[in-house]
Amino acid sequence: MVTKRVNLSGVDKLSRVLGTFDENLNTIMHELPVNIRVDGLEAVISGEDDAAHQAAEVIKNLAVLSDSGEKIDKGRVIYCIELAKEGKASDITKLSSGTVTITSRGKPVKCKTVGQKVYVDAIKNNTVVFGVGPAGTGKTYLAVCLAVQAMKQKQVDKIILTRPAVEAGEKLGFLPGDLQTKVDPYLRPLYDALQEMLGLETYTKLMERGSIEIAPLAYMRGRTLSNAFIILDEAQNTTVEQMKMFLTRLGDGSKMVITGDVTQVDLPEGKKSGLVQSTRILRGIEGIRIINLTAKDVVRNPLVMNIVRAYERAEAKGEEDEKKTVNKND
Repeated sequence: MVTKRVNLSGVDKLSRVLGTFDENLNTIMHELPVNIRVDGLEAVISGEDDAAHQAAEVIKNLAVLSDSGEKIDKGRVIYCIELAKEGKASDITKLSSGTVTITSRGKPVKCKTVGQKVYVDAIKNNTVVFGVGPAGTGKTYLAVCLAVQAMKQKQVDKIILTRPAVEAGEKLGFLPGDLQTKVDPYLRPLYDALQEMLGLETYTKLMERGSIEIAPLAYMRGRTLSNAFIILDEAQNTTVEQMKMFLTRLGDGSKMVITGDVTQVDLPEGKKSGLVQSTRILRGIEGIRIINLTAKDVVRNPLVMNIVRAYERAEAKGEEDEKKTVNKND
């Protein structure tokens, strides 16, 4: 057992780091096998060497993040603990600067994980970016934020958002209305993000002018998309042919962001995912970046991170069992 002390040098800082009713402190003790008590302005940590060191690093770096004005909530604490377990707790301080954009209501949008920051920087500095990762990592939302920012700064004339109309267990034919009405539910996350960024009135005007286009992927065939910020969402449900068609639509002055989760492919059995193939064959080409987000980058309810990890473990075990079965049969 070792004891480590972290001086937080001020009542306000101490309060921000500990959280309401010591919520953040309790989260650290729940996630790491340590005991923490407060002695004046110091956090006194007792536990095994590795765990105590990790807890001390978490508190130190949360304090640095707090000094920059960032809110320290349970999600941030858990994320910093995850980093500390990898010896990277100080990476969280990289999130203390930079706003991606401002919503229509004046709320700043900031990266909440290091992976998100890498993703945002990649979009800013490359022509084509693939954002691959589980649900809740902000892939689509951040891409829409940057698309709106690019339009406001007159870097592009148009925003084009598209998705393959592939059903996750339901059939389009059973939904009422024409094709546009039928695909609207699949495009709803894109509508919602745009309206949050622009406000309903501005969003409606831009839609009417054709400055924003939201359409199924099939509508992209035969077009050249110039001076546009183009987002392909749910790209894991593109076929190899559809992905090639989409990527070759790229025109002058345009930027493409392709997002998807390769663990949620809804294609018919036997059909290969265009996202899986493209991230394999396009890696290393100048102007194209492939960013892999992980369960650590999930920014929804912290429980979502555990859900994603549980599925990852189950899939890994399934693959391992399958290999054992094959080897046994051989």
